[in-house]
Amino acid sequence: MFAEQSIAMTKTIPELKQVASQVRRDIVRMVHGCQSGHPGGSLGCTDFLTALYFSVMEHNPQFSMDGVGEDLFFLSNGHISPVFYSVLAHAGYFDKSELATFRKLNSRVQGHPTTHEKLPGVRIASGSLGQGLSVGIGAALAKKLNGDNKTVFTLHGDGELQEGQIWEAAMFAPHHKVDNLIATVDVNGQQIDGPTDKIMSLIDLAAKWTAFGWDVMTMNGNDMEDVVKVLNDAKGRTGQGKPIVILMTTGMGYGVDFMMGSHKWHGVAPNDEQLAAALAQLEETLGDY
Repeated sequence: MFAEQSIAMTKTIPELKQVASQVRRDIVRMVHGCQSGHPGGSLGCTDFLTALYFSVMEHNPQFSMDGVGEDLFFLSNGHISPVFYSVLAHAGYFDKSELATFRKLNSRVQGHPTTHEKLPGVRIASGSLGQGLSVGIGAALAKKLNGDNKTVFTLHGDGELQEGQIWEAAMFAPHHKVDNLIATVDVNGQQIDGPTDKIMSLIDLAAKWTAFGWDVMTMNGNDMEDVVKVLNDAKGRTGQGKPIVILMTTGMGYGVDFMMGSHKWHGVAPNDEQLAAALAQLEETLGDY
């Protein structure tokens, strides 16, 4: 039954890097095409989402909302939808030609993922920050109640951790031993208004999550080898009584030199000249949509 319901993709590190390069091309082209969107965080999280869907998770592109017998992923920081849509398309959830409709009228690939569009791969609407951890915990508990031994993954921005609901969920999960949950925080140090240290300092995140009772891991989110290793290690640490959180260091805008490390590219689209400069740095590996 399991083999019919979920698929574990096993791409090599060089193959994963090729997918990531194409995904980054998709991101800048999608945001440029509608002159709207969030390229910075999308580019920074590309290696993570690529590794998750093409190496780590057991999932089924023949999408069902229930996700029985497969690993689940919930994108909490929904504004980085370009990377999510591109990865889903290349993983076979829908045709990549649909990426050309990003943020356009009557498109299923809206600026923030929505469930009423019925886009395969999207299980929650995410745009309002702070909610994805609660949803992930609920899904993880449902799997436990159903005797489903698969894992739930969530992704969050570091600026998102300024939302109070995150810390309510962070208390809840260890108390209820939600040990089939792996939450990842994109620690890029940037948010829409500037550096997180200046807007609302997060101080010592590892100490915070440890104090709340989580199993804390760290990862270089822009090193594909490290991403694959740490995610697989995290999966191996499930079922031991604690939820797991990975503090993933990334560079906002990673892969495009003039976007890297600046909050200014959180939600700004490149112009024609900037698009050409970005694409010149990103190899076309799987064919542009």
